Amino acid sequence: MKLPLEAAVEATRATLLDAQAAPAEIRVATDTRTIEAGDAFVALHGTNFDGHEFTAEAVRRGARMLVIDRTDARVEGVATMVVADTLHAYMALGSLARRLFKGRVLAITGSAGKTTCKGFVTQLVAARFGKRVLAAPANENNEIGVSKLMLNAANSEHDAIVVEMGARHFGDVAALVAVARPEVGILTNVGEAHVEIMGSRERLAETKWALFDDGARAVLNARDAVSVARAPRLSHPPHWFTAGEDGDVAIDERERTTALVGHTRLVDVAGGRRTFDSSVEIRVPGAHNRANVAAAIAGALELGVELPAMIDILPTLRLPPGRFESFIMPGGWRIIYDAYNANASGMIAALDALDLERPKRAIAVLGSMAELGAESSQLHEEVGAHAARRAGVVLVSGDYADAMARGAERGGLETASVVRVASNEDAAHWLRSHARDGDVVLLKGSRKYRLEEILAELRS
Repeated sequence: MKLPLEAAVEATRATLLDAQAAPAEIRVATDTRTIEAGDAFVALHGTNFDGHEFTAEAVRRGARMLVIDRTDARVEGVATMVVADTLHAYMALGSLARRLFKGRVLAITGSAGKTTCKGFVTQLVAARFGKRVLAAPANENNEIGVSKLMLNAANSEHDAIVVEMGARHFGDVAALVAVARPEVGILTNVGEAHVEIMGSRERLAETKWALFDDGARAVLNARDAVSVARAPRLSHPPHWFTAGEDGDVAIDERERTTALVGHTRLVDVAGGRRTFDSSVEIRVPGAHNRANVAAAIAGALELGVELPAMIDILPTLRLPPGRFESFIMPGGWRIIYDAYNANASGMIAALDALDLERPKRAIAVLGSMAELGAESSQLHEEVGAHAARRAGVVLVSGDYADAMARGAERGGLETASVVRVASNEDAAHWLRSHARDGDVVLLKGSRKYRLEEILAELRS
């Protein structure tokens, strides 16, 4: 999106130098490799990079404007906005782009399932908006990613934006909401992810709940205790979502609720009446992913997509890369790679989904989880105990391998069925030697432990 120069200067509180050379409108870029003629180059900087070192290169590639917070990075004769901090300026420019965008914005946050839910929502809202839906690739969900998404929007090309919002520190979501100002917000759940950095579960919940600070209509998980407790604080009643097996899904007819019952029934209640109750086909694996489907349906409804228009799309929903990907191995056994990231609730959900695969033997390869603070040992033991109920063999690794092993043994697994591995290479060697026809192997752990190396080694 091109931004009026005057509005950009005002939004960033910049000092404009060489104003006579400034374009009337600016298109923002942060990577010299993608600069187009006439762009404004924002010199972002972090621990391992500094865009100020590339201002001359940006100008050589066609930039007509520089946005900097170090005046020594100026290029003579080139229009320059000098700001206090280029990241804050970039976010302000993203917020300006959002103000100029005439379409709809839906945002998603939560402790688990954000990227999966974003993928489902993006596919479903196409039933109304077609290809005029913009969503970030992968999980570009921080200050830079969200701002970039807003700046990439164009009223001539897009009618809806689906934005994912991550949070590792207290207050992160509030900062992203100030940029994207969503009109609909999906909160997948409030778990334990990053509680060590957040400081407490209450601060974690407060951070996630900031999704609704700007008045976004809330789409909430009916099985999430934090959401149930906090819902009365909202200025408008929420739209609830839930998923489960027949007899396991409670639907309050008084509230707006979208429910998936098993893989074959979709129920929607609004205004005290059932607006939809029909057969559907859901092919995604795992109860946690069906909950993400239900959340996506509820979010799409809030953007004005009609339920009948979604029915043909539901059987075709695809999981993002790295989420419960299945690979057949020589010898007839199978690997499920779900190690994009992990927290305790996500680990338990993945183990439950492994059990639903009905393997001859289930093998769980579990890396440790990160950033859980004082609860780390307890949560790893809980995951280990749950693994004992869902797998015949458990391989554990990482900083809290011993805690998971204790949990697995206390959960009922024999000591011989709990295997500590020192490295991904060791895990791959064990699987090569022991996995057999009919086994299903789950790889699950935090990104820190790079469990994809096991998959790569076994497929090489």
